[in-house]
Parts: sequence; structure tokens; C-alpha cells
Amino acid sequence: MEPAVAVDGTEPRIIVGVDGSEASVAALRTALSLAEPLGAAVEAWTCWDVPAGYGLYLAVGIDGFEYAARQQLEQALATAFGQEKPARVRGRLLRGAPATQLVKASRDASLLIVGRRGHGSFVPGSVGMACVSHAHCPVLVVHSGEEQAGGGA
Repeated sequence: MEPAVAVDGTEPRIIVGVDGSEASVAALRTALSLAEPLGAAVEAWTCWDVPAGYGLYLAVGIDGFEYAARQQLEQALATAFGQEKPARVRGRLLRGAPATQLVKASRDASLLIVGRRGHGSFVPGSVGMACVSHAHCPVLVVHSGEEQAGGGA
């Protein structure tokens, strides 16, 4: 099957927000299942930043925050796909607030997928809500397998 081509001539992209949660692992698996028939690339995005109030760390260094985010991304990819990451899946590590970065990314994406982390049965977490409200492409909010089987939370 020939890969699909977007209107602007580029390969379609599905961007997945990855925070290491079970819901984000489920979102990665969902993205791959949708990407294969569409010929789309999957980009797993993990965003990190220095937490507010950590001014001292700026003087000492921020390598630990980036390292932890990289480990989180690699672990989520390994959990979702095993040691052999599918060829169409790429990981990406970005510094910045997840909601801001994902909404910006949605300008050039065919689909944005995030995991549901909110407390209500149908309400996404703050990042998911920002993406649903402000994204420039369709957004899919995915529940983890446990949430689906257990009925929420």
C-alpha cells in the first residue's frame, strides 16, 4: 500500500503526547494501529521543563530534568512496542509546557492523540483539555486499558 500524502505533499503525521502514564502507552498503541493503514508517521512527544520555583537548579544545571524525561519516553515506547520499536514510530523530546508544545505541533499534524488523565469519567486532564480546546487538527483522547475495564478513574 502506498503511503498517504497530505494536501501539502507531506507524509501524514500522528503526534502522541507521552507522559509515561498507562493512558499515554495506550495512546501510542492506538496511534500505530491508525497510522499503518493511513501510511502515517507516528511521533511520540515527551515535553519537559524546569518546574516553577527551581531557580537554583538553573544555576546548577537542568540535565536531570531532561534525562528523566528521556527515560520516561524510552520506557513508554518499550512498554508500548517492546524492544523493537516500529519503523514508522519516532520519539521526540522537547523542552516546554506539554499543552503549549502539543497545540503548536497540531498545526502540522493530521491527528493529535493524548491519554486521558482527568478524574471524571469523560473529562481529560489539563493537557488533554487544552489540546481538545485549542488544537488545529482532530484530537483523540484515549483511555488506558485499566480505565476502560474498570469504568473510570
